[in-house]
Order: sequence, then structure tokens, then C-alpha cells
Amino acid sequence: MTTTVAAYAVPAPKAPLERTTIERRAVGEHDVLIDIAFAGICHSDIHQAHEGWGRAVFPMVPGHEIAGVVAEVGPGVTGFAVGDRVGVGCMVDSCRTCDNCRAGLEQYCDEGPVWTYNAVGKDGRPTYGGYAKTVVVDENYVVRVPEALPLDKAAPLLCAGITTYSPLRHWNAGPGKRVAVVGLGGLGHMGVQIAHALGAEVTVLSQSLRKKDDGLRLGADHYFATSDPATFQSLAGTFDLILNTVSAPIDFAAYFSLLRTDGAMVNVGLPEEPLEVDIRALGGRRRSMSSSGIGGIAETQEMLDFCAEHGVAAEIELIGAERINEAYERVLSSDVRYRFVIDTATI
Repeated sequence: MTTTVAAYAVPAPKAPLERTTIERRAVGEHDVLIDIAFAGICHSDIHQAHEGWGRAVFPMVPGHEIAGVVAEVGPGVTGFAVGDRVGVGCMVDSCRTCDNCRAGLEQYCDEGPVWTYNAVGKDGRPTYGGYAKTVVVDENYVVRVPEALPLDKAAPLLCAGITTYSPLRHWNAGPGKRVAVVGLGGLGHMGVQIAHALGAEVTVLSQSLRKKDDGLRLGADHYFATSDPATFQSLAGTFDLILNTVSAPIDFAAYFSLLRTDGAMVNVGLPEEPLEVDIRALGGRRRSMSSSGIGGIAETQEMLDFCAEHGVAAEIELIGAERINEAYERVLSSDVRYRFVIDTATI
């Protein structure tokens, strides 16, 4: 049996989103039914809806920043109860048996995770995301939202928060470390807050100084414009870690020059087109370039608890569902500070 719920979907590549209905599976033995309260709009949603990352599954219900309340649990569920405040991020299943899954790195599952939307679940049905009234998810892929975090501001943490937290933790951002965050957008504004809360010395590298006041308020110690060539001269050999949050082409060689010996540049923005990198620019100081996905389920819970403890949350603009298409256009124009969140009561 299935349940029909209201949702907003993309009917075809690059088409406007429209209100529709979708079918959610019945609550199984280990499933949690969540009444979605808020769903963040991630730039990834737009990439997928526009088929910027390759062929996609339509109709598509985007949304992998989901916060809500448990409405029903299956008879085998032990970790959640009706009324709990919970969240769902970018994945809703994985193989659970490969080395990565067993190590709590489900995001790197050898068989590939089952993504929250634009994927096919183990039941052979398309997955639909959070631009909807409800969602049914296996309890192993649900996380608890601490009481200290408002649900609307917690929703973007399920992608933007963990996408920046995971590499900052992995590359040991903390006291005595100099961290640069490239870009102060949906990802970057979370990276700045988290790096600051971890105790690192934080610098924002942005095209202009337009958002400098915001960057400093969010926890940055320094703010530089990358459009000024003097920035790269004055900061040469400065950083232990550069977290690149933008998905547009940049001059990688110029940014590599900002790394100290053994420094790393980690990319979390995903461009739609391949980018050229001159590997010779890494030579001389054992610098490295890497990437990072989201985090595993345990690390996502760790991130939420960390954010609650340190007062870290997304800065959002709350919108009704009728404004989703407008929000997409504004994201593409960089006209949001810093994350749109849909009030799903309006769906």
C-alpha cells in the first residue's frame, strides 16, 4: 500500500516546478514516517533539475535538506518515537555491507548510496525528496535534531552543514590552524561558522568585499577580495586548509600558492563542466588537492550536536512553496543570504 501526498515536482529538465501528488510507500518494519516541516533549497537541486550533472529521473521532487517531526514508526524501530524532531539529508539508504558503510562512511558506499531524490530505491521505485508533505525513511538514515536548533534553520545543515563540517573535521581544522573558505554562499557561510567554532583562524576569500560585514559577523577573522591581485601576493604560503565552496571555474594555481607546506585545498562545490588543473602548481611544498562529499549518518548526527552546542545554524529566508521557482532564479543570481527554506505547510 502507498499514501498519496502533495509535493512540488520538476516535470521535465529545466521546466518550472509545479504542485502535484506523489506516492509514498507504506511504513515498513524499520521505517519512520516524517511530517516534513521545512525543506531547504540547495544549489544541487537546481543542478539536478536542469540535468547539469547528467541524465536525471523525471518527474523529480527535489530536496535533501529535510526537517520535521516523526508521525509514525514501524514495529521494529528502536531509535525514534512519534513526536521526535528529526532530519533527513542527502541519502536514504546504502548497501550497508561494504567497508565504507561498515566504517560509517555510507556516503562513499561501494555500490553507491541511494540518494534522497533523483535515484531508484531498493524497491525499484524512484526516490522523491523533501519538497513534499511527508517522507518515509529507514530509521538508520534518519538523524535527531537537537532542541536547541530551530527546525527551519536546521534544515540546511542536512546538506550545507555536513558538507562543510566533514572536511573541516577530516583535515583537522582547529586551534593553531589557518583555514580559508572560498566563497560566502550557502556552503561558505556554514563553513565559516563551523571552522570558527572548531577554533581555527578563519579567512574568507570572496570575489569582492560586498559581504565582508556578514563574513566577520559569522566568525571570520579576515576577509579578502580575490579580484585584487594583491590578495594572492600578501597571503602566499599562509593556509593549512582551503575549503573551496564554489562550483564555478577558478584559477587553481593561484589558490595553491596560498597553501603552506603540506597544506590542502579541498573542493566541495561541484561544477557542471570539467575543470583544468595544472598539477605542477602543487609541486615544491607537498601541497595537495582533494574533494569531499557529505558525511556519514553518525557524522551528520555529530555535526547537528556540535552546531547545537556552539550556536551554529543556517541563515535563511523562509518562503512559501509558491515561490520555489522564484527562489531558483534568485539562487542562480546569488540573491540570497544564505539559504532558502520552504515552509512545507504551504505545499
